Amino acid sequence: MFGRFGLKQGDKLLDIGCGRGDFSKSFKDLNLEVYGLDCAESSSLLLENIQVRRANIENEPFPFDDNMFDVVFAKSVIEHLFNPENFMKECYRILKPSGRLIIMTPDWISQMKIFFDDYTHRQPYTLTALKDILDIFLFKDVSSEIFYQIPILWKYPALKAISGIIRLLVPVTAKSNIRFIRWSTELMILGTGVK
Repeated sequence: MFGRFGLKQGDKLLDIGCGRGDFSKSFKDLNLEVYGLDCAESSSLLLENIQVRRANIENEPFPFDDNMFDVVFAKSVIEHLFNPENFMKECYRILKPSGRLIIMTPDWISQMKIFFDDYTHRQPYTLTALKDILDIFLFKDVSSEIFYQIPILWKYPALKAISGIIRLLVPVTAKSNIRFIRWSTELMILGTGVK
């Protein structure tokens, strides 16, 4: 993601829904200036030296200045919101001009049989829906695509054929403990747009 979206060392990145801080720490290790935003207290030591602020992202203004961030990242957040309008407006507000919003959310098409197994899920998204919400809130250079959470597939995309075969043979309801199998059946959508 670092090279693909033109991130540079020193860029300011906000990790919305940072939770324990796994992604925040990874971004920090890439020498980004990382901030976190979450609605709950986190007990993780992973967030050491990362400024984390609290807000109800569905209803409250984000506690950051206008035009503050080069990148706003949110993985597995938007599907938990009844009403994503505040989230989208606030992401736009806090991004610098030409800043990028990156959203990842479960793919409704591949996960419809298990999406609501997580009782906190409120709103499913498809490729079209995620692209449309970015367009509606005035982001430019908008795109959405299926995203595999398997790092080896990022390096060797041809291996997606194996993942596709697994999807045909293993139902998403199987909930495998083998990561390659699980992430072959539980796909994500990656949506992005520029302010």
